Amino acid sequence: MTPPPTQTTTQTRPHPRKRQQLRRPSVAVAILALVAFSGGQQQLSGRRPTGIAVVQANPTHHGTAASAALKTALKSIDYRYFVAGGTCAAFSHGITTPIDVVKTKLQANPEKYKGKGLVSATLQICRDKEEGGPTALLNGLGPTILGYGIEGAMKFGCYEVAKPILTSLLGDSRTVLAFVLASLIAGSIAAVLLVPMESLRIKQVTDPSYRDDTILTGLPRIVRDDGFVVMMSGVWAMLAKQVPYTFGKQVSFDVVAKFLYSVVAAQTTGKLAMISADRLKWIVSLLSAFCASIAACLFSQPGDMILTETYNTNNNDGGSSGGGRTSKSKSKSKSKKPSNSSSSQPGNFKTVVTGIYGRGGLPEFFRGTQARLVHVGMIITSQLMVYDLVKQFLGLPATGSH
Repeated sequence: MTPPPTQTTTQTRPHPRKRQQLRRPSVAVAILALVAFSGGQQQLSGRRPTGIAVVQANPTHHGTAASAALKTALKSIDYRYFVAGGTCAAFSHGITTPIDVVKTKLQANPEKYKGKGLVSATLQICRDKEEGGPTALLNGLGPTILGYGIEGAMKFGCYEVAKPILTSLLGDSRTVLAFVLASLIAGSIAAVLLVPMESLRIKQVTDPSYRDDTILTGLPRIVRDDGFVVMMSGVWAMLAKQVPYTFGKQVSFDVVAKFLYSVVAAQTTGKLAMISADRLKWIVSLLSAFCASIAACLFSQPGDMILTETYNTNNNDGGSSGGGRTSKSKSKSKSKKPSNSSSSQPGNFKTVVTGIYGRGGLPEFFRGTQARLVHVGMIITSQLMVYDLVKQFLGLPATGSH
């Protein structure tokens, strides 16, 4: 069979102008295929960052396309994420301060509260005049609101900024990996900024001599007594808590929300189809936040125990009555340091981890988990709900809905 004239002319190297005309159909087909592929990916994974299709179609221009995608993502930085994150974190941590105080005391002085649950320990603190009575449940409120307000702004803001950038660089096929890396970056930044406020909060809860200090007097006192480097030495303990906490909270919230929205979208008939879009958003946010609270609590519980022990000023070897050390006892500790006692300064990370494990093995890292499940559950559920509320108030879409 005689081949078509176009194939014959292609083989005989026609005039350059004719050869250019013959190439046009193949270029058009390639463009259509690329558009079809991009559209299919958008349906599977939501919005597609600019430049990814070009990177995949033409690997030789990977650097240029990735750079363009990076610039586009950087231009999309939105201050509203920082505002929403700071607002929700300050609110959620502030209203749960009493639970956090009880949880911290359970971890810091297990002998005094041995066998006590969340409710019984709360009643004991309220009846104990040495602890300060009911007002003791508000110890550390100031550092909590300010510290977690800054921490939440950076954690949520940096996470939302890093997600499109990393997705642009890694591609939509690695969206979950991009989310994980974004949470690690955001959690690390937020943890470093939170260390001073958290050190003051724990001292106010565990050391009676700090009880009447404010942020303006407490932080300078810690720097004066312990030194700035010593105060920041708890950064490793903070990273051990906040990075898994951020990962468990924000990645699971994103993933679960996207999954629930995909389920809702697939239900074109039935009871879900009868629910309004606004009500569905709140249902999805609530369920996603609840799942995120459990994941975040379990992931970060060992780090939370390490953090409390790092800044704990009580003797946890069972020989202490539970009272915090005063400045006089601090001077005495210079001449005599019990082997299992923590000083008024933050403990060494490795020593703290070894000490916790030596007291009770791996289960010791999960002391106070019951109280923390309630505490973290309330924090994250309220936090993420407020986060979505503030985002939508500022004109941003709800998590997972885009």
